Amino acid sequence: MRRREFITLLGGAAAWPLAVRAQQPAIPVMGYLQSGAPGPSASYLDALRRGLSETGYIEGQNLKIEYRWAEGRYDRLPALATDLVRRNVEVIATGGGPPAALAAKNLTSTIPIVFVVGTDPVELGPVASLARPGGNLTGAAMLVTELNAKRLELLSRLVPQARMIALLVNPDYSGAEKMMRETQEAALATGVQLRIVKARTEGEIDAAFAALVQLHTDALIVGNDTFFEGRREQLVEMAARHAIPTIYGWRAFAAVGGLISYGPSIASAYHQAGTYVGRILAGAKPADLPVQQPTKFELVINLKTAKALSLQIPDKLLALADEGIE
Repeated sequence: MRRREFITLLGGAAAWPLAVRAQQPAIPVMGYLQSGAPGPSASYLDALRRGLSETGYIEGQNLKIEYRWAEGRYDRLPALATDLVRRNVEVIATGGGPPAALAAKNLTSTIPIVFVVGTDPVELGPVASLARPGGNLTGAAMLVTELNAKRLELLSRLVPQARMIALLVNPDYSGAEKMMRETQEAALATGVQLRIVKARTEGEIDAAFAALVQLHTDALIVGNDTFFEGRREQLVEMAARHAIPTIYGWRAFAAVGGLISYGPSIASAYHQAGTYVGRILAGAKPADLPVQQPTKFELVINLKTAKALSLQIPDKLLALADEGIE
């Protein structure tokens, strides 16, 4: 073989892997915008990844995820969402309630957004209807905010002597006004007095419990909020310290010692969101994917905590429980 031909062949062989790599499709990038913090949200993120894997997308193999955490600071969400939009990710998944979904929605009408929220997204504004969302948003709506009337009923059955019940809300939460209004209506219907206490920081949580003691509160409802979930150990510890029977919206609170929780499975909602992200990456349009709603609600009672509070759990209420934590 002539020297010139050999050099030409060698040069072509060296360029061949580069050409093959150039033909390979780029790995899609998903943005993940979360109102909460990594630690408390870890199990939900695992559920999201399971949904993704079931549709053929595995992080680190054929999918890259850009994470942005507000860590309970809702005012940080617009800047975090702006960063994801500037990176031109293929899709944005949001968690931790309406604030993250609204922050993303306000910045883009073209990038698909898959949300997990705890209130009615139609009333909130992100979608036109549950069946036909329209636009670039869809996801899972757990409707946990609307369940406070049921939580008030359950708490009244567990603590029948309660005449003054308080509701703890984060005033920065987008569903706070509706939560307070509907819980107040339920309290009037059941004949109990409702007091509203507010907290948006750890220090304000301590101050709220001090106010509850001064008010001689008989029982407490902790409103749904990502900030509160990220501080569930603090809330449960304060409720135990002041011996205030308390109901929460998620099982995670009962698992760390909270008295009782009632609400949908959040992990299931994130799993559904993961499958929707995968379908969108494969070519589906958010407008064609109906917003998913919970089909099962979990009632969890911490029996050890009930005993510490000297509460006798009614047999009928115990029979309704999906789980009793010893």
